Amino acid sequence: MIRLYIPHDLAAGAELALDPGQSRYLTAVMRQALGDELLVFNGRDGEWRAAISAIGKRAVAIRALGLERPQVPAPDLDLIVALVKRGRLETIVEKAAELGARRVLLAATERTNADRARIDRLATIAMEAAEQTGRLDVPQVLEPAKLEKLVAGWEASRRLLFCDEAGDAAPILDALAGQAAGPWAILIGPEGGFSPAERAMLRALPCAIPVSLGPRILRADTAAISALTIWQAAIGDWRP
Repeated sequence: MIRLYIPHDLAAGAELALDPGQSRYLTAVMRQALGDELLVFNGRDGEWRAAISAIGKRAVAIRALGLERPQVPAPDLDLIVALVKRGRLETIVEKAAELGARRVLLAATERTNADRARIDRLATIAMEAAEQTGRLDVPQVLEPAKLEKLVAGWEASRRLLFCDEAGDAAPILDALAGQAAGPWAILIGPEGGFSPAERAMLRALPCAIPVSLGPRILRADTAAISALTIWQAAIGDWRP
């Protein structure tokens, strides 16, 4: 069944207008007609079954029929990733959404090899991934900020899984053994790695946990996917 994210409040019987892009998608791409059903969610009210109630020249309206799944909290997991080239960054955002990250924060580091990002495009990718994967919320994608600014005043309650490939960090599974869920963040550096000054700054944080992702050098997108997967399998919502 087609599944869409919408910003509107959801309640039984509510009549909701879709935006032009979603309206075109339903009618021109998916060839939906009056009465056809779909699933909708807004990140607050759970997932609802709805039916197309009107088709106009510019917009489609739907009626909320009933609650299919109640809202449940997503893992409190942030992904912080250094800016990389557009294609790889889009892959990272898509996979972060699929793997349950709550937010994606973009960091500018000393060795960052990209200087900009289209946040609107990345937000659309995150939304589409959320629609396809069945999650009940859409991860935020935040504007880039310098790494120093992101870690300044870091909340001690949010543990920072810092992927440090300098060669002296514990394997990620060993580091996660015995850890509990709660507020976490995973930090992935640029293709050239963190500078010595950045490593020292990160290791000075009381909540930072430096880890290794193995003996091979990984690209940023591979590292992000690997770290998110291992965290979810070890202490995230993949566990019963």
